[in-house]
Amino acid sequence: MEHAAVSRRYFLDWVRIGAFALLVLYHVGMYYVSWDWHVKSPFASTALEPFMLLSSPWRLSLLFFISGVATAFLIGKVPRGFLRGRSWRLLVPLVFGMLVIVPPQSYYEVVEKLPGGYHDGYLAFWARYLAADPGFCRDGDCLVVPTWNHLWFVVYLWTYTVVLCLLRWFAPGVLARTCERLAGMFGHGIGLLLWPALLLIVLRMALVGRFESTHALVDDWYNHAQYLPQFLLGYAVAKSQPVWDRFAALRWHAAALALAAYAFIVWYFGVYSGDTVPPDGLRHVQRAAWGTFQWTAIVAIVGFAARWSPGDSAARRYLTQAVFPVYILHQTIIVVFAHNLQPFGMRPIVEGPLLVIATLALSFAGFELVRRVDWLRPLLGLARRERRPMADAVADAT
Repeated sequence: MEHAAVSRRYFLDWVRIGAFALLVLYHVGMYYVSWDWHVKSPFASTALEPFMLLSSPWRLSLLFFISGVATAFLIGKVPRGFLRGRSWRLLVPLVFGMLVIVPPQSYYEVVEKLPGGYHDGYLAFWARYLAADPGFCRDGDCLVVPTWNHLWFVVYLWTYTVVLCLLRWFAPGVLARTCERLAGMFGHGIGLLLWPALLLIVLRMALVGRFESTHALVDDWYNHAQYLPQFLLGYAVAKSQPVWDRFAALRWHAAALALAAYAFIVWYFGVYSGDTVPPDGLRHVQRAAWGTFQWTAIVAIVGFAARWSPGDSAARRYLTQAVFPVYILHQTIIVVFAHNLQPFGMRPIVEGPLLVIATLALSFAGFELVRRVDWLRPLLGLARRERRPMADAVADAT
């Protein structure tokens, strides 16, 4: 399974960068749609929801899949101590994020949603937040604090990494044989397009109506059922060139299926919204279309990226390093700016682009600050800088 000669798949770095950039746009969009979120625009409506549905079924599955691929390469370089190092890179930013980065999101959520508002100021709220105060309630629904909010992805990624390491420790032969069989199965024919989509269809039809998406780790069974297999599949096929060739070969077929499934999903949620209840049979068709879209979009995106196959560059190296710190920072910046821009009464067509620009600018500014200070770097998931002779640094740069 592990061959040191296999090089890094740079095109997946670009896919990951693009997916996280899309996440910034998506979370800005969450401020303007009718779906529940931490803060809401006075102009919130359903207008943007078809565009949100263009990425919401597959974006996170894609990120877990790519994380599985990255894990296969990382664990091949440092098999001993891998989990310890990975835990440091993931859990330190998680704890810092929950204690420092995320609280402003919860504060403005309380300000906007608590009956009568909240008027004691941020520092008073932060003290209650750190003390796990259960008193922030509305209609019997209480805000659980401290919380990880958008950093749930980090918790799940660490958990899945632990699962993978347990498999490597206690069932290495079974894991290796399973990976080889999956790589062989998906390295030819249409199996790569068919079987993962079928699994996601079955999971959605069987579980989505029974388990609400909570991002709370312990009770989020539908999300685990879809995201853990994606992570493990990425690990399994990471070093199989025939599989990546199949992604490229199937890209147009996948794109056609994805567009058809997306069109049906948009029609369905456009017709059956609010109190309009769909027939049970049509609901199952919608769930099948969702699972189809979820995987075929991934095949199309990865396939076109593999076909384009961009190599290494200074831009890739910079953005690959920046993407995790930007992810940690971005949602708090969106929430803080969105709430405080409300008194200006700007329409979404003006305010939305300003939010995107401000979020990216401040997120990258935060990254630039943190990456220059050694003791800050671990707080946003960056490794400490290695102090090497100038000759080594020049060699690396060239």
